[in-house]
Amino acid sequence: MVVLNRIYTRTGDDGTTTLGTGERRAKYDLRVSAYGTIDELNAAIGIARLSTKDDGALDPALARIQNDLFDLGADLCSPDDGKGSRAPRLTVTAAQVTWLEQQIDQLNGALSPLRSFVLPGGTPAAAYLHLARTICRRAERLIVELRDTPGETVTPDVIHYVNRLSDFLFVASRNANAGGAGDVLWVPGENR
Repeated sequence: MVVLNRIYTRTGDDGTTTLGTGERRAKYDLRVSAYGTIDELNAAIGIARLSTKDDGALDPALARIQNDLFDLGADLCSPDDGKGSRAPRLTVTAAQVTWLEQQIDQLNGALSPLRSFVLPGGTPAAAYLHLARTICRRAERLIVELRDTPGETVTPDVIHYVNRLSDFLFVASRNANAGGAGDVLWVPGENR
């Protein structure tokens, strides 16, 4: 499917990049920013995985999510123009969203209810998962803005997946904090 035998092409030296459709866009284009932020999210999850490699449940889930994020990036970089194409587009599916929901339910079921907001921190894994969660939320904002831009399209399951993923990353961070026991809680007005 993908062959990368030459990394630099010089075609981006003019400040543009190629979408999966072959169309050239500025590197600051909203669509490019959206899938670039998904790439950044994937890298942050990779950093989190440095601290989850011994977690037999969480690490494989994060590995699967990293793969799904490449599907999601492919979906975003090949906008559906409604004209069809020679090959089927790679898209995020409802099944991938459902799997995330199942993972959230499973992880959240083992956590005690929160009595305050959680501050990013605790274990290194939890802190990195919180960082990934905030990048995910930024990606979601860009993707929704892209969807609302005239002439642009976004697969609905892309938005569903990213929205669920930030929830997953939140409960995963609590899980990485000794099942929530190591959560750093917000104390309203503590420093007034």
